[in-house]
Amino acid sequence: MGRVPIQLELRPRTWGGKRRGAGRKPSGRKVGVPHRARPAHDARHPLHVTLRASQGLPSLRTDTVFYAIRRGLGQGSRGGLRVLQFSVQRDHVHLLVEALDVRALSRGIQGLAIRIAKAVNRILGRRGRVWTDRFHARALRTPREVRNALVYVLQNWAKHVRGARGLDWRSSAIWFQGWATPMELLMKGTCPVVGPRTWLAAVGWRRLGLIHPDERPAPARGGLDARGRVT
Repeated sequence: MGRVPIQLELRPRTWGGKRRGAGRKPSGRKVGVPHRARPAHDARHPLHVTLRASQGLPSLRTDTVFYAIRRGLGQGSRGGLRVLQFSVQRDHVHLLVEALDVRALSRGIQGLAIRIAKAVNRILGRRGRVWTDRFHARALRTPREVRNALVYVLQNWAKHVRGARGLDWRSSAIWFQGWATPMELLMKGTCPVVGPRTWLAAVGWRRLGLIHPDERPAPARGGLDARGRVT
């Protein structure tokens, strides 16, 4: 006599799919620039780059930290990357740069960020992250965008320091050659930035007028940080 077949009970799966409490737990870090491939870059367009510092660090504008950052920026123009202007704020750094292509941009900024991080940690006697996430970069495609970015980068302190007047000595403003009022007497020490090579950064923006030292940045697209906030 053959065996009688037995119907097995079908049970619903208890794994997989969306359910409460599943998945990786939050780390506490805010999401920054998405880790996706950067778009192709046209060498004719300068870029506005933002680096944001990790929490817990002292102000980047303190003497020892700032001069370490400035020395690092002075070594940043290499391998197809050129640092044209910069400003160092309490917890972030703004740069205006030129790059041959997206590879030169990524490698150049990454190398610059690592070099600065090592110097800052050495001075502070600490280890760990100095920058929170990937850098944010925005291409500047018109003379107006470049001029707005110059004002934004060089005079960014006016957004953070109450009563700020004149030029920010924690920036490259004292070496900038595009002020409506001559500033030659302020140029002291070795210049940490290099001259522009793109038409937009060298000539194009000037057709809209030189920059007055009392101009202040206005909230604009070019001032958005990696999380979409105005900085």
